[in-house]
Amino acid sequence: MTTYLEFAVLGLGLASVYVGLSTGLLLVYRSTGIINFAQGAMGMWGVYVFTTLHDDGVLVLPIGSLTLGDEMAMAPAILIGLVNAVVLGVLAHYLVFRPVRHAPDLAQVVVSIGLMVLLQALAVIRFGPNNIPVESIFPREELTVLGADVAVRELSMCLVMLVLAALVWAYLRFTYAGAATRAASENERGAVLMGFAPDRLALVAMVMGAVVSTVGVMFGASLTGLSPANYTLMVVPALAALLVARLESVGIAVLASVLLGVFQSELSLIATKPWWPVWAKSGLDQVVPFVVIMVILFVLGGRMPSRGSLQSVRLPDVAVPRFRLVPTLVLLGVTAAALVVANDTYRFGLTSSLIITLLALSYVVITGYLGQISLAQSAFAGAAGFTLAKLTAQWDMPFPLAIVLSAAVAALLGMAVALPAFRIRGVQLAIVTIAAALAIERFVFGNYSLTPPTGNPIAAPQLFGIDFAIREGRDLARLEFSFMVLAVVTLVILAFVRIARGDTGRAFLAVRANERAAASAGIDVRRTKLIGFGLSAFIAGVAGCLLGYSHGQLSAESFSVVVGLQVLAMAYLGGITSFGGAIVAGMLGPLGLVYTALHQWFDMGDYYALITGIGLIVTAILNPSGIAGQTRMQIAWVREHLGHGEEPPTSGPPDTGEPAPSSGRTGQEVAGRV
Repeated sequence: MTTYLEFAVLGLGLASVYVGLSTGLLLVYRSTGIINFAQGAMGMWGVYVFTTLHDDGVLVLPIGSLTLGDEMAMAPAILIGLVNAVVLGVLAHYLVFRPVRHAPDLAQVVVSIGLMVLLQALAVIRFGPNNIPVESIFPREELTVLGADVAVRELSMCLVMLVLAALVWAYLRFTYAGAATRAASENERGAVLMGFAPDRLALVAMVMGAVVSTVGVMFGASLTGLSPANYTLMVVPALAALLVARLESVGIAVLASVLLGVFQSELSLIATKPWWPVWAKSGLDQVVPFVVIMVILFVLGGRMPSRGSLQSVRLPDVAVPRFRLVPTLVLLGVTAAALVVANDTYRFGLTSSLIITLLALSYVVITGYLGQISLAQSAFAGAAGFTLAKLTAQWDMPFPLAIVLSAAVAALLGMAVALPAFRIRGVQLAIVTIAAALAIERFVFGNYSLTPPTGNPIAAPQLFGIDFAIREGRDLARLEFSFMVLAVVTLVILAFVRIARGDTGRAFLAVRANERAAASAGIDVRRTKLIGFGLSAFIAGVAGCLLGYSHGQLSAESFSVVVGLQVLAMAYLGGITSFGGAIVAGMLGPLGLVYTALHQWFDMGDYYALITGIGLIVTAILNPSGIAGQTRMQIAWVREHLGHGEEPPTSGPPDTGEPAPSSGRTGQEVAGRV
C-alpha cells in the first residue's frame, strides 16, 4: 500500500503541468473563446530560456543571443524566463489570436496549430532537438507519511501550482477585470456596451495564462527533461481536465488535473505487475485522457457552454468541382513528363507530393465539405499502413486488394471516431480527434509489443507480373512505382469529384451550412457524418498505404500527430475547400517537391517547419480560402472584367434551380458552423 502512496505523490509532479496548462487554457478561452492548442508550446519557450541562462549564462532570443556570463543564479534566470513568457503572451495576442477572435472556429484552430508548429520548430532551431535536463527549484528530499517515503519535491510543485491557480480564481472572482472577463465570456456585446474592452481583457488573460503554463512546464521539465516534442502535445490531457470543468471552473479544472496526474502515475505502477497484459504496458497513459474527453463530451456535449461573440463570420465558399477532360489530360501529361525527366531525388519528392495530396484531400472532404474539424487523419493513415504491413508480410495479400482492405479498416476507424460528432462539433470535435490521434499513436504505433522498434516491413506491390517496388538496385525511385502512385491518386480524385457533384456531396454541403435545416429537408445528418468520416478516413488510408510502399516499412514516426498537423497546415494553406488546394498542399507538404527543392537548393533544415507555421498563421488571418481559393477568385475577377460573364461555381449545386447549401447566413444560426 505504501508503494501506491509513493506513486500517487510522484503523480503530483505530472499534475503540476496539467494544472498550469489547464489554467492557462481556461483563461484564454474565457477571454477570447479560443482553445489554444499551442498552450504547451508557449509554456515550453520560457523554460528553455531559463535553463539556458542558468546553465550557460546565454540569453537565447528568437534571433540572436546575448552572453551574460558563464552561468546565472536560479532566481534571476527564472525571472527572465517568465518575462519571456509575458512577451510571448503579448505577441501571441496581437499577432495571432486577436485577428481571428471573430473568425470561424476552423481559422481559430489552425492559427493555434500554426503557432504550435512555429514554436516547436523555433525551439529545435535555437535549442536543438535533444532532451536537455532542467534543474529543479525544490530539493530532492523525502518525507515519511503513513510508512511511505513520499517526495517533497512533487508535493512542493503541486502546492505552488495550487496557489497560482487560486490566484487566477481570485482574479476572475473578485477583481474588476476578472468580473469583466466573465461578463464578456457570457455576452461580449453587452460587455462592450457597459464600457469594457474585451481586447484588453484578452491580453491580460493571455499573458497570465502564458506565465502560469510556463511555471507548470518548468516544474514538469525538472522531472522528465525538456525537448521540443514532449510538452507540445501535453496540452491534450490538459484539455481533458478543461472539459471536465466544462470550460468554466478553475477549481474543477485543478481537481481534474490532479486526479489525472495521480491516476496516470498509478497506472504506470500497475503496468509493471506480472499479471498485467504485455500489450497494454506501453502508451496506456495517453488513452486515459481520450477516454475522459469522450465520456465528458458524450455526457455533457449538448450542454457545453459557448462564449458570446460580437459577430458571426461566413465560412469560406466551396467550389463544386467539375471534370474537364483537356485540363486533366494536360496536368497528367505534365506530371508524367516530370516523373520521367527527374532524377531519383526529385522523382521521390514529386511522388511524395502525390501521396500527400491524398492525405490533404481527406481534410478537404471532412473539413472543407462536411464542416467537421478532424485532427486524426494521420492516425487513420497509420492504421491503414500498419494493416497493410500485416496483410502483405504475413498473409501475402496481393496488390491492389491489400490497399482496399487496409483503407477499409481506416474507414471503420474513422466512422468510430465520428460517433462523438453526433453530439458535438467545432473545436470540441477537434479536441476529441487530436486526443484520439495521440492515443492511437502512443498506444498502437508506439507500442513495441504491437509495432517493433525496427518498423513493419511491407512487401513490394506487384500486378500482372509487373514489379512496382520503389527501389531496385541503385534505382531508389523507380518510374514504375511513381506511375502507379499517379494512377491511384488520379482515380481517387476523380472519384471524389464524382461524389462531390452527386447527392452525397450536396448532403455534405447542406450539413456544413446548417444541420437543422438539412435535417428538416430530409437529410439524415448522422448518416451523412458517418459517410463523410468514413470517406475521408478511406482516402487517408490509401495515402497511408502508398506511404508504406514508398518507404518499404513503417514506424511510429511515419504517422505522428505532428506530421498530421503539418499536413493540415498545408491543406489549409493550399485551400481547404477544393481538391486544387489538396494538390497545392501536396506540392508544399513534408518530403514533397517544394520541400525537396528547397532542401537541395538552400539546405533549409528545420526552417521548413518554421516557415510552415508562419505561413499557416498568415493564411488563416489574411486569406482563409487558401492559395487555390484566392487563385479561383482572381480568375473569376479577370473573367468578369474581360466580359466573359461566367460565374465561378458556388458552394452549392450549379446545375439546379435550388438554393445552394452554401456557408451563408443560415449556417451561422447553429453551432454546426466550422
